[in-house]
Amino acid sequence: MPFSSLSDPVEIARAQTALEEVWAEIERQGIEYHGTPDGERARAAQIVAGLLAQSTSNDDLVRLSVARFADKSG
Repeated sequence: MPFSSLSDPVEIARAQTALEEVWAEIERQGIEYHGTPDGERARAAQIVAGLLAQSTSNDDLVRLSVARFADKSG
């Protein structure tokens, strides 16, 4: 489970929604990654979970998560 570290149902729902948006943005931007799609999606989920408490909005969470994913993909 990608969000097993989260216990609040609201946070889990927010993280799941953000992950979908993050992954869509990664694909839209054509960000290259080196692992399998499933493995890289799991990595994106870890990034989202790690940034959840720091972000002030869902847009902020998505933007920060995509930037971190891209930074570690290159």
